[in-house]
Amino acid sequence: MSAENIEKSPKTGDSSAQGLLIALAGFACLSIGDGVIKSLAGEWPGTAVAALRYSFGALGLLVMLLAVEGRKGLRFPMAKAQLGRGISVAFATLAFFSAIFLMPLADATAIQFTSPMITALLSALILSERMPRAAWIATVVAFGGVLLVLRPSVGALGWAAILPIIAAIGISLMMVFNRMVATAGSALLMQLLISAIAAPILIVAVVLGHFSGWEPLRVPPPDWTIIARCALVAVTASFSHWLIYLATTKASAAITAPMVYIQLLIAVLIGIFFYRDYPDLLAMMGAAIIIAAGLWLWRRQARRVA
Repeated sequence: MSAENIEKSPKTGDSSAQGLLIALAGFACLSIGDGVIKSLAGEWPGTAVAALRYSFGALGLLVMLLAVEGRKGLRFPMAKAQLGRGISVAFATLAFFSAIFLMPLADATAIQFTSPMITALLSALILSERMPRAAWIATVVAFGGVLLVLRPSVGALGWAAILPIIAAIGISLMMVFNRMVATAGSALLMQLLISAIAAPILIVAVVLGHFSGWEPLRVPPPDWTIIARCALVAVTASFSHWLIYLATTKASAAITAPMVYIQLLIAVLIGIFFYRDYPDLLAMMGAAIIIAAGLWLWRRQARRVA
Protein backbone atom coordinates (compact mmCIF):
# COMPACT_ATOMS: atom_id res chain seq x y z
CA MET A 1 0.00 0.00 0.00
CA SER A 2 1.39 3.40 -0.99
CA ALA A 3 1.80 6.32 1.41
CA GLU A 4 -0.88 8.21 -0.48
CA ASN A 5 -3.36 5.38 0.03
CA ILE A 6 -2.45 5.11 3.72
CA GLU A 7 -3.20 8.80 4.21
CA LYS A 8 -6.54 8.61 2.41
CA SER A 9 -7.84 5.36 3.93
CA PRO A 10 -8.89 6.71 7.37
CA LYS A 11 -10.87 9.54 5.77
CA THR A 12 -12.55 7.15 3.35
CA GLY A 13 -13.30 4.69 6.15
CA ASP A 14 -14.76 7.43 8.36
CA SER A 15 -16.96 8.64 5.51
CA SER A 16 -18.25 5.13 4.81
CA ALA A 17 -18.94 4.54 8.49
CA GLN A 18 -20.86 7.82 8.67
CA GLY A 19 -22.84 6.82 5.59
CA LEU A 20 -23.77 3.47 7.14
CA LEU A 21 -24.93 5.09 10.39
CA ILE A 22 -26.95 7.75 8.55
CA ALA A 23 -28.57 5.10 6.32
CA LEU A 24 -29.33 3.02 9.42
CA ALA A 25 -31.11 6.00 11.00
CA GLY A 26 -33.02 6.74 7.79
CA PHE A 27 -34.37 3.23 7.32
CA ALA A 28 -35.17 2.92 11.04
CA CYS A 29 -37.26 6.12 10.84
CA LEU A 30 -39.35 4.57 8.07
CA SER A 31 -40.38 1.70 10.34
CA ILE A 32 -41.14 4.13 13.16
CA GLY A 33 -43.54 5.90 10.79
CA ASP A 34 -45.14 2.56 9.92
CA GLY A 35 -45.60 1.90 13.63
CA VAL A 36 -47.40 5.23 14.01
CA ILE A 37 -49.67 4.34 11.08
CA LYS A 38 -50.58 1.02 12.71
CA SER A 39 -51.72 2.95 15.79
CA LEU A 40 -54.51 4.42 13.64
CA ALA A 41 -56.07 1.01 12.94
CA GLY A 42 -59.73 1.10 13.92
CA GLU A 43 -59.74 4.89 14.31
CA TRP A 44 -59.60 5.95 10.66
CA PRO A 45 -59.57 3.97 7.40
CA GLY A 46 -56.26 3.35 5.65
CA THR A 47 -57.46 5.24 2.57
CA ALA A 48 -57.93 8.44 4.59
CA VAL A 49 -54.63 8.02 6.45
CA ALA A 50 -52.77 7.59 3.14
CA ALA A 51 -54.51 10.59 1.53
CA LEU A 52 -53.78 12.92 4.44
CA ARG A 53 -50.18 11.71 4.75
CA TYR A 54 -49.45 12.44 1.07
CA SER A 55 -51.34 15.73 1.13
CA PHE A 56 -49.17 16.90 4.02
CA GLY A 57 -46.10 15.61 2.19
CA ALA A 58 -46.95 17.37 -1.08
CA LEU A 59 -47.60 20.68 0.68
CA GLY A 60 -44.39 20.52 2.69
CA LEU A 61 -42.29 19.55 -0.33
CA LEU A 62 -43.83 22.35 -2.40
CA VAL A 63 -42.80 24.91 0.23
CA MET A 64 -39.29 23.44 0.36
CA LEU A 65 -38.92 23.43 -3.43
CA LEU A 66 -40.04 27.06 -3.73
CA ALA A 67 -37.63 28.05 -0.96
CA VAL A 68 -34.66 26.19 -2.49
CA GLU A 69 -35.22 26.44 -6.26
CA GLY A 70 -37.84 29.16 -6.67
CA ARG A 71 -40.73 29.08 -9.12
CA LYS A 72 -38.39 28.05 -11.93
CA GLY A 73 -38.00 24.72 -10.12
CA LEU A 74 -41.66 23.85 -10.77
CA ARG A 75 -41.59 21.61 -13.83
CA PHE A 76 -43.34 18.45 -15.03
CA PRO A 77 -40.80 16.54 -17.17
CA MET A 78 -41.59 13.16 -18.72
CA ALA A 79 -45.28 13.37 -17.81
CA LYS A 80 -46.22 9.74 -18.56
CA ALA A 81 -43.43 8.31 -16.42
CA GLN A 82 -44.25 10.77 -13.63
CA LEU A 83 -47.88 9.66 -13.69
CA GLY A 84 -46.69 6.07 -13.52
CA ARG A 85 -44.63 6.88 -10.41
CA GLY A 86 -47.53 8.59 -8.67
CA ILE A 87 -50.10 5.90 -9.51
CA SER A 88 -47.72 3.12 -8.46
CA VAL A 89 -46.90 4.65 -5.08
CA ALA A 90 -50.59 5.47 -4.44
CA PHE A 91 -51.67 1.85 -4.90
CA ALA A 92 -48.62 0.57 -2.98
CA THR A 93 -49.45 2.88 -0.07
CA LEU A 94 -53.11 1.86 0.00
CA ALA A 95 -52.15 -1.81 0.03
CA PHE A 96 -49.41 -1.47 2.66
CA PHE A 97 -51.40 0.73 5.04
CA SER A 98 -54.32 -1.70 4.80
CA ALA A 99 -51.94 -4.62 5.37
CA ILE A 100 -50.44 -3.24 8.59
CA PHE A 101 -53.95 -2.50 9.87
CA LEU A 102 -54.82 -6.19 9.44
CA MET A 103 -51.62 -8.14 10.18
CA PRO A 104 -48.45 -7.89 12.29
CA LEU A 105 -46.19 -5.04 11.21
CA ALA A 106 -43.14 -7.32 11.00
CA ASP A 107 -44.88 -9.72 8.59
CA ALA A 108 -46.00 -6.94 6.23
CA THR A 109 -42.53 -5.36 6.38
CA ALA A 110 -40.78 -8.66 5.63
CA ILE A 111 -42.83 -9.22 2.49
CA GLN A 112 -41.92 -5.69 1.33
CA PHE A 113 -38.33 -6.90 1.03
CA THR A 114 -39.29 -8.89 -2.08
CA SER A 115 -39.37 -5.61 -4.01
CA PRO A 116 -35.72 -5.78 -5.25
CA MET A 117 -36.43 -9.14 -6.87
CA ILE A 118 -39.77 -7.97 -8.30
CA THR A 119 -38.04 -4.82 -9.60
CA ALA A 120 -35.50 -6.95 -11.47
CA LEU A 121 -38.34 -8.94 -13.05
CA LEU A 122 -40.34 -5.84 -14.03
CA SER A 123 -37.21 -4.14 -15.42
CA ALA A 124 -36.83 -7.10 -17.75
CA LEU A 125 -40.47 -6.92 -18.84
CA ILE A 126 -40.87 -3.12 -19.10
CA LEU A 127 -37.37 -1.79 -19.81
CA SER A 128 -36.22 -4.85 -21.79
CA GLU A 129 -33.26 -5.20 -19.45
CA ARG A 130 -31.66 -8.61 -19.22
CA MET A 131 -32.63 -10.32 -15.97
CA PRO A 132 -29.56 -12.20 -14.71
CA ARG A 133 -29.86 -15.78 -13.53
CA ALA A 134 -29.09 -14.62 -9.98
CA ALA A 135 -32.23 -12.46 -9.98
CA TRP A 136 -34.38 -15.41 -11.07
CA ILE A 137 -32.93 -17.61 -8.32
CA ALA A 138 -33.36 -14.87 -5.68
CA THR A 139 -36.96 -14.29 -6.78
CA VAL A 140 -37.91 -17.98 -6.47
CA VAL A 141 -36.19 -18.31 -3.08
CA ALA A 142 -37.79 -15.09 -1.78
CA PHE A 143 -41.22 -16.31 -2.91
CA GLY A 144 -40.70 -19.41 -0.76
CA GLY A 145 -40.00 -17.09 2.17
CA VAL A 146 -43.19 -15.13 1.43
CA LEU A 147 -45.24 -18.33 1.63
CA LEU A 148 -43.83 -19.02 5.10
CA VAL A 149 -44.55 -15.46 6.28
CA LEU A 150 -48.12 -15.56 4.93
CA ARG A 151 -48.85 -19.06 6.24
CA PRO A 152 -50.67 -17.94 9.43
CA SER A 153 -52.30 -14.91 7.79
CA VAL A 154 -53.95 -16.57 4.80
CA GLY A 155 -56.27 -18.66 6.96
CA ALA A 156 -57.26 -15.71 9.14
CA LEU A 157 -57.44 -12.95 6.54
CA GLY A 158 -58.16 -14.75 3.27
CA TRP A 159 -57.20 -12.82 0.15
CA ALA A 160 -56.41 -9.72 2.22
CA ALA A 161 -53.18 -11.49 3.17
CA ILE A 162 -51.75 -10.72 -0.28
CA LEU A 163 -51.95 -6.96 0.34
CA PRO A 164 -48.20 -6.72 1.21
CA ILE A 165 -47.37 -8.44 -2.10
CA ILE A 166 -49.51 -5.89 -3.98
CA ALA A 167 -47.65 -3.16 -2.10
CA ALA A 168 -44.28 -4.67 -3.04
CA ILE A 169 -45.32 -4.80 -6.72
CA GLY A 170 -46.39 -1.14 -6.54
CA ILE A 171 -43.06 -0.11 -5.04
CA SER A 172 -41.22 -2.11 -7.69
CA LEU A 173 -43.18 -0.39 -10.48
CA MET A 174 -42.31 2.95 -8.89
CA MET A 175 -38.61 1.99 -8.93
CA VAL A 176 -38.82 1.14 -12.64
CA PHE A 177 -40.46 4.50 -13.40
CA ASN A 178 -37.86 6.20 -11.18
CA ARG A 179 -35.15 4.85 -13.46
CA MET A 180 -36.93 6.39 -16.45
CA VAL A 181 -36.89 9.88 -14.86
CA ALA A 182 -33.56 9.61 -13.05
CA THR A 183 -32.02 12.64 -14.81
CA ALA A 184 -35.23 14.62 -15.39
CA GLY A 185 -34.91 16.95 -12.38
CA SER A 186 -33.69 17.49 -8.85
CA ALA A 187 -34.36 14.97 -6.09
CA LEU A 188 -36.63 17.52 -4.40
CA LEU A 189 -38.71 18.00 -7.56
CA MET A 190 -39.00 14.23 -8.03
CA GLN A 191 -40.24 13.81 -4.44
CA LEU A 192 -42.75 16.65 -4.88
CA LEU A 193 -44.15 15.27 -8.14
CA ILE A 194 -44.72 11.76 -6.82
CA SER A 195 -46.52 13.11 -3.74
CA ALA A 196 -48.54 15.66 -5.75
CA ILE A 197 -49.74 12.93 -8.13
CA ALA A 198 -50.41 10.33 -5.44
CA ALA A 199 -52.39 12.70 -3.17
CA PRO A 200 -55.40 13.35 -5.50
CA ILE A 201 -55.57 9.66 -6.45
CA LEU A 202 -55.75 8.76 -2.78
CA ILE A 203 -58.36 11.46 -2.14
CA VAL A 204 -60.54 9.92 -4.89
CA ALA A 205 -60.09 6.53 -3.19
CA VAL A 206 -61.25 8.10 0.09
CA VAL A 207 -64.40 9.52 -1.51
CA LEU A 208 -65.25 6.28 -3.33
CA GLY A 209 -64.67 4.25 -0.18
CA HIS A 210 -66.71 6.57 2.01
CA PHE A 211 -69.75 6.41 -0.27
CA SER A 212 -69.37 2.70 -1.06
CA GLY A 213 -71.49 1.77 1.93
CA TRP A 214 -68.77 -0.50 3.37
CA GLU A 215 -68.36 0.46 7.01
CA PRO A 216 -64.55 -0.05 7.27
CA LEU A 217 -64.05 2.63 4.57
CA ARG A 218 -66.44 5.19 6.05
CA VAL A 219 -64.49 8.32 7.03
CA PRO A 220 -65.64 9.90 10.32
CA PRO A 221 -64.43 13.39 11.26
CA PRO A 222 -60.88 12.99 12.64
CA ASP A 223 -59.83 14.28 16.04
CA TRP A 224 -56.62 16.28 16.39
CA THR A 225 -54.56 13.22 17.38
CA ILE A 226 -55.29 11.52 14.04
CA ILE A 227 -54.29 14.63 12.10
CA ALA A 228 -51.14 14.99 14.24
CA ARG A 229 -50.11 11.37 13.66
CA CYS A 230 -50.62 11.67 9.89
CA ALA A 231 -48.51 14.84 9.91
CA LEU A 232 -45.85 13.05 11.98
CA VAL A 233 -45.70 10.22 9.45
CA ALA A 234 -45.32 12.73 6.59
CA VAL A 235 -42.44 14.43 8.43
CA THR A 236 -40.68 11.19 9.40
CA ALA A 237 -41.00 9.82 5.86
CA SER A 238 -39.53 12.97 4.29
CA PHE A 239 -36.79 13.07 6.93
CA SER A 240 -36.03 9.38 6.33
CA HIS A 241 -35.66 9.83 2.58
CA TRP A 242 -33.40 12.86 3.16
CA LEU A 243 -31.19 10.80 5.51
CA ILE A 244 -31.01 7.95 3.00
CA TYR A 245 -30.04 10.41 0.25
CA LEU A 246 -27.43 12.00 2.56
CA ALA A 247 -26.01 8.56 3.30
CA THR A 248 -25.31 8.01 -0.41
CA THR A 249 -23.18 11.20 -0.41
CA LYS A 250 -21.01 9.69 2.33
CA ALA A 251 -20.82 6.13 1.04
CA SER A 252 -21.83 4.33 -2.14
CA ALA A 253 -25.36 3.02 -2.54
CA ALA A 254 -23.89 -0.47 -2.79
CA ILE A 255 -22.51 -0.12 0.74
CA THR A 256 -25.58 1.48 2.33
CA ALA A 257 -28.27 -0.65 0.62
CA PRO A 258 -28.20 -3.59 3.10
CA MET A 259 -29.04 -1.20 5.94
CA VAL A 260 -32.65 -1.39 4.72
CA TYR A 261 -33.05 -4.62 6.68
CA ILE A 262 -32.95 -2.70 9.98
CA GLN A 263 -36.60 -1.98 9.18
CA LEU A 264 -37.55 -5.56 10.03
CA LEU A 265 -35.82 -5.44 13.43
CA ILE A 266 -37.54 -2.14 14.29
CA ALA A 267 -40.88 -3.50 13.06
CA VAL A 268 -40.52 -6.60 15.26
CA LEU A 269 -39.68 -4.48 18.32
CA ILE A 270 -42.56 -2.06 17.69
CA GLY A 271 -44.94 -5.00 17.23
CA ILE A 272 -43.86 -6.62 20.49
CA PHE A 273 -43.75 -3.56 22.74
CA PHE A 274 -46.71 -1.57 21.41
CA TYR A 275 -49.10 -4.07 19.80
CA ARG A 276 -48.31 -7.40 21.51
CA ASP A 277 -47.60 -8.98 18.11
CA TYR A 278 -45.11 -11.69 19.06
CA PRO A 279 -43.11 -13.15 16.15
CA ASP A 280 -44.18 -16.49 14.73
CA LEU A 281 -41.15 -18.79 14.35
CA LEU A 282 -41.99 -19.93 10.82
CA ALA A 283 -42.81 -16.35 9.79
CA MET A 284 -39.41 -15.21 11.06
CA MET A 285 -37.78 -18.08 9.14
CA GLY A 286 -39.57 -16.86 6.03
CA ALA A 287 -38.37 -13.30 6.69
CA ALA A 288 -34.81 -14.58 7.07
CA ILE A 289 -35.10 -16.38 3.71
CA ILE A 290 -36.37 -13.19 2.00
CA ILE A 291 -33.55 -11.13 3.51
CA ALA A 292 -30.92 -13.75 2.60
CA ALA A 293 -32.19 -13.78 -1.01
CA GLY A 294 -32.03 -9.98 -1.15
CA LEU A 295 -28.52 -9.82 0.33
CA TRP A 296 -27.30 -12.55 -2.01
CA LEU A 297 -28.71 -10.71 -5.04
CA TRP A 298 -27.20 -7.41 -3.81
CA ARG A 299 -23.79 -9.06 -3.38
CA ARG A 300 -23.88 -10.61 -6.86
CA GLN A 301 -24.84 -7.27 -8.42
CA ALA A 302 -22.11 -5.46 -6.44
CA ARG A 303 -19.53 -7.91 -7.82
CA ARG A 304 -20.78 -7.34 -11.39
CA VAL A 305 -20.45 -3.56 -10.98
CA ALA A 306 -16.98 -3.94 -9.46
